[in-house]
Formats: sequence, C-alpha cells, structure tokens
Amino acid sequence: MKRRILALSAVAAAVVIGAGTATTVAFAGEDDDDRTSASTPAAHTDRDDDDRDDDREEATSAKAKVSAEDAIAAALRHTPGVATEADLDSDDGRLVWDVDVIGSGNKWHHVEIDPATGKVLGSHVERDDDGDDDSAERVSSVLRDASTSASDAARAASAEGRVTSVDLDDKAWEVETTSANGTDHDWTVPLTSTKVTPSHDD
Repeated sequence: MKRRILALSAVAAAVVIGAGTATTVAFAGEDDDDRTSASTPAAHTDRDDDDRDDDREEATSAKAKVSAEDAIAAALRHTPGVATEADLDSDDGRLVWDVDVIGSGNKWHHVEIDPATGKVLGSHVERDDDGDDDSAERVSSVLRDASTSASDAARAASAEGRVTSVDLDDKAWEVETTSANGTDHDWTVPLTSTKVTPSHDD
C-alpha cells in the first residue's frame, strides 16, 4: 500500500498597525473545498489551452494530403490483413494516420502512415488479450461475412466531408468527417452496404 505524504505549508505575514502587531497564518490542506477562488482562472486557462490545441490540430489535419482510404491501402501493403481502424491523430505534435490491422495469426498490427506522403513511418505488433471484447479473434469473426471494408466505408463517407476516422463499432463502421467549414459529423456505414447515415450520437 502506498503511503500518502501530506504537505502542510504555512505562510505568516506580520503587519504593524500603530503600537499593535497582527499576525496572519494561512494553511493549505488537501481538501479542494478549502481552496480559494484563485484556482478558478487556472481552470479556465486549461480549457482555453485545450480549445487552442483542438483548433491547431483541426487546422493541421486540414493539410493532410493522404486520405483515409489511401492510408489504409498503404498500411495493408506494408502489413497484409484486414484493416479495422484508421484515425488521423496528433502523436507528440506530429500528425499521423494510425491504422490497425489484423494480420496473419490473428495478431494486431499498428501501422503509422505519414499523412503528407503516404509512407509508412513505423509499425509494431500489439498485445492481444484473449477473451477481450476487442480481441483480434472476436473482431475477425465480426468481419468474416462483411462485404464492406474500412476502406469502402471511408470512400462512401468522403462524399460528406474529409474523413478523419474510421472505426469498427457495434457491427458497423463509424466514420467521422470534417466539413469545409470545420464542423465534425459522425456517420454509420453497415458492414453489408455502403449506405451512409448519420450516427445517432451526431
């Protein structure tokens, strides 16, 4: 059991008024309720920083030259198998396409694609816990009778905007697009057709 070490700080200030002396001591405890409203501006600053990060990422993603469909194709050329996910993400300040592929032996492969050139930046085999809801074996069984691939879903949804994400979710493809004005939309594409419909959460 980890032992928690509580730090107690005291700040004293002496103010001389006439012939008397007043001393004030303030203690900072562990309870949030004891904290003053001085922490509120910091919370607003954090949210503002998050908003700026989102704006920067959105502006950067708009510059991606490689589509989701092309990123998936590049990943599958590098690692043959079935693509189950493609996301345009910021990785340590660098924009990349993250593509998950189930390869031979039902092994998960994570492939990173450069969104500017379509080149493979790196790949690795991920650990797959048997019995997990996202196990490669279970996902493979879901996709076994699918006639619509992740690439097909991305191509179909691209008519609605720039595709930034394709994920297998609840026996359907969930696709996120960004319109010309920067608005994000979520779409559902069945595993057996390329019909694009708005997601219920959109």
